Amino acid sequence: MDKLMNDLKVQIIDQLNLQDLKPADIGDDESLFAEGLGLDSIDVLELIVLMQSHYKIKLAKAEDGPKVFQSVRTMAEYITANQAA
Repeated sequence: MDKLMNDLKVQIIDQLNLQDLKPADIGDDESLFAEGLGLDSIDVLELIVLMQSHYKIKLAKAEDGPKVFQSVRTMAEYITANQAA
C-alpha cells in the first residue's frame, strides 16, 4: 500500500502539472481539495483519467467520487479493492 500511495503521489504531480510539489509534500491522509492541495472539479476529471489510464479502473458510481478522491490513501484503497475484484 505504501508503494501504491507513493506512486499515486508521483502520478498526481505529473497529471496535474504540480511541478512545485514533491511526493513527500503530499500527506497520505491530506485532503486533496479545499484546505489540502486545493484541487478543484477540473482536477477530479484528471484524477479519473489517471485511474483509468494507469490502473484500468473506472469509478463505479459518480456519487462515490468525493469519498474516493478524499486523499491519496482513499484513492489507494479504492484501487486496491477494485483491482482485486
